Amino acid sequence: MASLPPFQNLLDRHALDVHRFLRGLVGRDAAEDCLQDALLSALRAYPNLRHADNLRSWLFTIAHRKGIDHLRKSARETLTAMVPETAVNDAAPADPVLWRRVGELPDKQRAAVMLRFVGDLPYAAIADVIGCSEPAARQSVRVGLATLRKDLT
Repeated sequence: MASLPPFQNLLDRHALDVHRFLRGLVGRDAAEDCLQDALLSALRAYPNLRHADNLRSWLFTIAHRKGIDHLRKSARETLTAMVPETAVNDAAPADPVLWRRVGELPDKQRAAVMLRFVGDLPYAAIADVIGCSEPAARQSVRVGLATLRKDLT
């Protein structure tokens, strides 16, 4: 067993970023429920963790899986309904065209772009979250950004 910080300290440090990521992934309406599901799952698993190397990435992995579960369950017709109408960080006005296009990216590209620029995760952590290699995570972000640049210019 690893020497883990108190679970509340982990939440205090990362819950807001995980919530922002989920808002980008599943939309404002579903983000709160997905966050609660993710945090409950994390709380249940926390005492049995074998290492505490990257707890932030671990939380994002759980949140990503809960978000994907929600998307599959809801079976929405379009991805645009999943994109927040306001900026994820609420500090600056949103670009609704950009967010709509982010929402239209394929699942892996959308998740990789959101994890990189909303979650501020390094590529190795993104790879862990979406279940691919680090070069594949870089490629997903690169292709997602290229698509956005092409569509928005």
